[in-house]
Amino acid sequence: MSASTAPLAAGPGTPIPRPPDPYRLGRNPGGESPATGHGSGGPAPTAIVVSYGFWIFILADVITFSTLFAAFAVLKDATAGGPAAADLVDRGTLALETACLLLSSFTCGLATVAMRVRNRFWFQVAMLATVVLGAGFLVLEAREFAGLVAQGAGPTRSAFLSAFFTLVGCHGVHVTAGLLWALTMMAQVAAKGFRDDVVRRTSCWSLFWHALDIIWVGVFTVAYLMGVSA
Repeated sequence: MSASTAPLAAGPGTPIPRPPDPYRLGRNPGGESPATGHGSGGPAPTAIVVSYGFWIFILADVITFSTLFAAFAVLKDATAGGPAAADLVDRGTLALETACLLLSSFTCGLATVAMRVRNRFWFQVAMLATVVLGAGFLVLEAREFAGLVAQGAGPTRSAFLSAFFTLVGCHGVHVTAGLLWALTMMAQVAAKGFRDDVVRRTSCWSLFWHALDIIWVGVFTVAYLMGVSA
């Protein structure tokens, strides 16, 4: 091997060149960055990272509700001689609760559309309608719980009622958190407008609210309709 073709030994302060990535997995064409190892595409955008993380949160919440549904299914007949679901369900109140929550999902969608076209007025109107409908749902649910406790059908009466109050109450706590979050986003849009970070947070809230509506369909079917039919 001639002296001109022999590889040079790297000195103590000489950086060792990185071999190129022939496949450029997930990167745009371009050179490698010696500082981070990323291609010219760089790391994932914030919007993708936030969306991915929030989807993980939603899936974890779905798993939590799945365990509550499973517990209710096991304990639905453990009434200990007390009232069963067919004895407790007020169909009128249940219909109003369901109507309020499903309509709030529609107004939530309208708020998302207004956000995309950057219309502050209609965004605030749609969000306010969502908050009012969600608050109406909570008032009806609180009145239902108070009526059950007044009848002696509180959560300590039987295992069935413990599972019922836990399942429905956990959903109510989520709705309360969603309403507080909605009020926060209304204030942020009023103060900051449709900045990128505000839009990301509002989009996450919208996803959370629609997930609560889907979970309510499950609660409505399992905890109410199946109990009445039984």
